[in-house]
Amino acid sequence: MLSYQHAYHAGNLADVHKHALLAALLDYMTRKDKPLTYMETHAGRGLYALDGAEAAKTGEAAAGIARAEAGRWFAPDHPYSRALSAVRKDHGRAAYPGSPLLAATLLRPVDSLQLCELHPQEFAALKAAMAAHGGIFHQKDGLQMALAMCPPTPRRGVLLIDPSWEVKSDYETVPKLVGQVARKWNVGVIALWYPILAPHVAVAPAQRAMVRGLVADHPEALLSEVRFPPAREGHGMVGSGMVVLNPPWGLAEEAARIGRRFAKL
Repeated sequence: MLSYQHAYHAGNLADVHKHALLAALLDYMTRKDKPLTYMETHAGRGLYALDGAEAAKTGEAAAGIARAEAGRWFAPDHPYSRALSAVRKDHGRAAYPGSPLLAATLLRPVDSLQLCELHPQEFAALKAAMAAHGGIFHQKDGLQMALAMCPPTPRRGVLLIDPSWEVKSDYETVPKLVGQVARKWNVGVIALWYPILAPHVAVAPAQRAMVRGLVADHPEALLSEVRFPPAREGHGMVGSGMVVLNPPWGLAEEAARIGRRFAKL
């Protein structure tokens, strides 16, 4: 369960989809003069080097964020672009933020940041990457922590659930947790990311069943799915999906705009 290393996949097309939506979501929520809580269940290391050996081995960033920027998918004033620029100013042109660091660049001093990461090395790297931004760090199971911490203080806020999906049972346990958290925290913006899997992947039926269940259980949620070519021959991920409960105003339109970009791939 601790074998996944996002350094090999940072900046890929799934990250572009997920992070662009997250940035737009936070940009809208921080416009209101009210503090918020931002939480993550699987924070990762927070900062990645796209010129590192891991990124070079897979080439996923070259087909992801590099392609999106070359094609000018996002205007310079888009919150995703602003976050990327801020991180690169501090860490160099090859730096790419994970969702915790991306969020931290868009949050305000009045906002609360709560991050969970179980992997010991990733947790240490996360604390180092986030040192300038502060926050509360938990080296614990993120799903259990989410249930324990919700509803948070401030009550207004966002929970990002972004597991590695390495365990088949995740496709059953994660949507159940989403429902439990939603019942405890009915005003929270709960965002769940998941991979869209090719038919040959053994857990693809479980992934599709999970999405059907989420849509049935949360009919008012925003469902954003994009497809893209596999990163390499035989690769199992062929798309990216997000379900957002209590989506803020304008997020559906932004999701549709991003979807049109992906449809041209």
